[in-house]
Amino acid sequence: MKKVGIIGGSGYTGGELIRLVMHHPALELDFVFSTTRPGTPLHDTHSDLLGAGAPDFTGTINPEVDVVFLCVGHGKSVGFLEKNQFSEKTIIIDLSNDFRLTKDAQFQGYDFVYGLPENQRSSIEKANAVANPGCFATAIQLALLPLSKAGMIQEAVHVNATTGSTGAGVGLSPTGHFSWRNNNISIYKAFRHQHLDEINESLKSLQPDASELNFLPIRGNFTRGIFASIYTECQLSQEELITLYQSFYEGNPFVFVSEKPVHLKQVVNTNNCFIQVEKIDDKVLVTSVIDNLLKGAAGQAIQNMNLMFGLEESTGIHFKANYL
Repeated sequence: MKKVGIIGGSGYTGGELIRLVMHHPALELDFVFSTTRPGTPLHDTHSDLLGAGAPDFTGTINPEVDVVFLCVGHGKSVGFLEKNQFSEKTIIIDLSNDFRLTKDAQFQGYDFVYGLPENQRSSIEKANAVANPGCFATAIQLALLPLSKAGMIQEAVHVNATTGSTGAGVGLSPTGHFSWRNNNISIYKAFRHQHLDEINESLKSLQPDASELNFLPIRGNFTRGIFASIYTECQLSQEELITLYQSFYEGNPFVFVSEKPVHLKQVVNTNNCFIQVEKIDDKVLVTSVIDNLLKGAAGQAIQNMNLMFGLEESTGIHFKANYL
């Protein structure tokens, strides 16, 4: 059994990660570190863990664990690793955006690999540290990587993607309250979302001349999931597009290409990404749906860890969708 440490387990992603680790056949949850909740039961924060046998939050780390997941929020992973050292055998998986870009990948002897398995599987398998992708970035890249590899992103790409309220984190904010979010919808960070840098870096690694992305992120009035609709001009036929996408994702355990319209309930509470590709006149419309907390965060982190430890990629992350 591999021993696991989780740094910062009080948020939505941290809670999902705790649940996945506790039910993973090859893992043992060694500690969940918290600066604000040491000594308190995990079920005080994640109430569904009552009776699950989870350890209490702790204010100390075990530097000898086999893997550490960093769930401390954007901009905080660097500071934590500067103050806390782990053994040479310990692999690091960071769920913030601190190490996702190439310019930030080298840190204290770690060489962080961008953790999108569908594009970086062989590098992840050899890595000692992984930067887990962002949730929007995951949904959008999985929709566009086949086109990018084929050199087909020649015109501007337009992205409209709606995320559930858990995407904003557990902290209170004016746009996070029920009375504001319910029966409401709004755009935020138009054309300036922080995930654009990692998306562009991945696409340009396959197609250096890939055109710009115009990204409108939208707050949805539901709890979890991302629904991304993306279009650009494309000369390929419907049949060529289906063949391109099916070939690109052949053998991937969590990405599936549908010839029928996809919807959010198909993937909520799973590590799957469902994609539909449709040619309309001179444009291709790609629809991509994921669960932002699983394929967009904790589930993908476990997927990366499985690859790093040489386990079967889907171990511990096969789930039933909350379809109804």
